[in-house]
Amino acid sequence: MAAGFSAQLLEAMLTPTRIAIILVVFTFSSFIVDFTWKPRYSSSLPRVGFGGGIIGNIRNWVGYISHFNDWVAEGYEKYTKHDRAYVVPSAPSRPPEIVVPRSQTSWLLDFPDRMVSAEEAHADILYSSYQFLGIDDEFPNRTLHKNLARNLIGLIPRLQDDVQESVDAAFGLDTDNWKTLNLWEAWMEIVPRVSNRILAGDETCKNKTFVNSQIAFADIVVRNSFILNMFPRILQPIFAPLVVASNWRVWRKSFAIIRPLIETRLRDMERKAAGDPAYDTWEPEESLITWMIRQAQLDGRPDRLTPKNLSQSLLPVEFAAIHTTVLTGHNLMLDLLSSNPADNYLEIVRDETRRVFAEQPDGYWSKQGLASLHRTDSAIRESLRLSHFATSLTHRKVIAKEGITNPKEGWHAPPGSYLMLDLAGAHHDPDLYPDPWRYDALRFSRPREEYEARPLAERQDPDEALRVKRLGLVTTSDIYLPFSHGRHACPGRFFVAHELKMILAYLLGNYEIKPIAERPKPMWIGQTIIPPMEVTVEVRRRKGTV
Repeated sequence: MAAGFSAQLLEAMLTPTRIAIILVVFTFSSFIVDFTWKPRYSSSLPRVGFGGGIIGNIRNWVGYISHFNDWVAEGYEKYTKHDRAYVVPSAPSRPPEIVVPRSQTSWLLDFPDRMVSAEEAHADILYSSYQFLGIDDEFPNRTLHKNLARNLIGLIPRLQDDVQESVDAAFGLDTDNWKTLNLWEAWMEIVPRVSNRILAGDETCKNKTFVNSQIAFADIVVRNSFILNMFPRILQPIFAPLVVASNWRVWRKSFAIIRPLIETRLRDMERKAAGDPAYDTWEPEESLITWMIRQAQLDGRPDRLTPKNLSQSLLPVEFAAIHTTVLTGHNLMLDLLSSNPADNYLEIVRDETRRVFAEQPDGYWSKQGLASLHRTDSAIRESLRLSHFATSLTHRKVIAKEGITNPKEGWHAPPGSYLMLDLAGAHHDPDLYPDPWRYDALRFSRPREEYEARPLAERQDPDEALRVKRLGLVTTSDIYLPFSHGRHACPGRFFVAHELKMILAYLLGNYEIKPIAERPKPMWIGQTIIPPMEVTVEVRRRKGTV
């Protein structure tokens, strides 16, 4: 009877309304606890947003989704352009960020990693400890940085084959009829396969099930980042494993496909290293998998030499290679197709790529040939400048126990603080880029052409020659930040430059694409873009092309 009475009493107490109230109070209390844990910034730092304190922060958390870009634009005009740092609200799960002015870029980026960490900032933004299954991106990124450039020349012909096959599959071969296709889906058909030629190798990049699983994983990381941004940090150990269950499910699907390849590669490389005569002339396929095996052996890290670890180490690079490159390619085509027809940018790029390709030996691009595509290079660089897909791609987390102090303004950032550089403000500043909201595909190639057209006697200034050289796509600076800047600039940007040039050259050389009247506008959630993925274009294969 007592047990029955207790059950009745519990049932009477835990009504749906009371449960809802308990959950609201619990969640609100968690945000309050989170708030008390976050670093406190100097009162001398100005702020944008809805103010401080508990009420102000609640309003900032709600407003972050739709107001973040406006806040940063306001801060750029009020403070950044006057060489002052300021504080901008962030997502509920993260502390506000100190936006460092452009004039202090070197001060921020010159800190050693033991004091101010890019790796930890990026890990927090993407919730890497959960999303990438406990694998950090330091090992694969370091490996990529050491090996990609030295192997790229030999990989270009194979990449070109993948570009041609994937573009043909996405855009079709019909030379008589116009075809309507979704531009985002077309880039998703092209980029993951081409990228995986470098990451997973020739056989695997052609496996649609594997490639589709990597696309799904990239999509899940983006979605889960939005979700986890809204959870209090104190609750993430409880909820994050539930949120990322889909990450594990998708990875297991891809692992089942790539595991035999990794096991075979490990065995073969071990036998060659042991001097097995059967492997005297055998060489492993050059890919990130092979490079990570070599690097783990050099590092003396046998724990990394397992199929599971190597497969999971691919994930952070797969995410970056797929997500950012598809966004870049999609933006590039929207900018070109919606540009003023009188500027004739599509034909200008097409003419340059066809002319230079005709000069290439054996019908394959060379590194030198791709490097000579100055107008194409400029068209891509200009799109990255104008159509940014994040408000900032340069974030740092203070991990020094004593924090850091800004010598110019005197403010102190305690441990746990976040600092960032404003990409959007610099890229759209009319003092830095005249007519900054116009897509000018030749903005960066025009100065080079004007410089090279001058008599040799007028081209003796080494500083001027260096300034012209620095207008290339992969060159970063404090006013050009799509690949970040400094020693932690994106290590894959050289590959991306080659990849995009080959795709654009083949696409424009072999397909007619109808212009679009107006560039569709993206939507923003916090710091991140949601591209207009519904955009369709009219395409037709050119006759007489190969």
